Amino acid sequence: MKETQFLIETIENNHLWDNEIEISRNEYLKVKGSIDTNLYFIKNGSLRIYVIHELEEHTIRFGYQNNFIVSLDSFITEEPSDFYIQAIKKTNLKIIKKKTFKDLISSHTELQNIWTKILEQLILQQLEREKDILTSSPIERYKRVLKRSPQLFQEIPNKYIADYLRMTPETLSRIKKS
Repeated sequence: MKETQFLIETIENNHLWDNEIEISRNEYLKVKGSIDTNLYFIKNGSLRIYVIHELEEHTIRFGYQNNFIVSLDSFITEEPSDFYIQAIKKTNLKIIKKKTFKDLISSHTELQNIWTKILEQLILQQLEREKDILTSSPIERYKRVLKRSPQLFQEIPNKYIADYLRMTPETLSRIKKS
């Protein structure tokens, strides 16, 4: 998405990244109950956002190279989140604080529009995923995700993709072979 690249370049050109960090495989960027109002840009690596319900993990979203990731509920409300963000593999991230980011986008109408477009896309993707989980067969869910996000299958291990698609790893394996 050209707009996202423009946003990243604007942050870079204005030297607004607050920090850079590296987290190891399986390390947590954030855990349930914490407040995190930072916006993260993934330089390389991959992460997953998940919740735990009745001792079971449920993957909600992934983040990988050249994408933003955020604990959106905490970012918006500045309250504790129910989500975990965990590195799937070693990941390098750039960090921009919410206030710095908000100040930047509020000073540029074009950046406000880009941020709105990013959020709209996120909402539409989540709605599509929710509809798929409720109404589509495992094969249909797999095909839609493959079409929408082929990079996912390059970056993320099958066990997490299977969880994201609400199927067992064995079912995902059978579908991929057929």
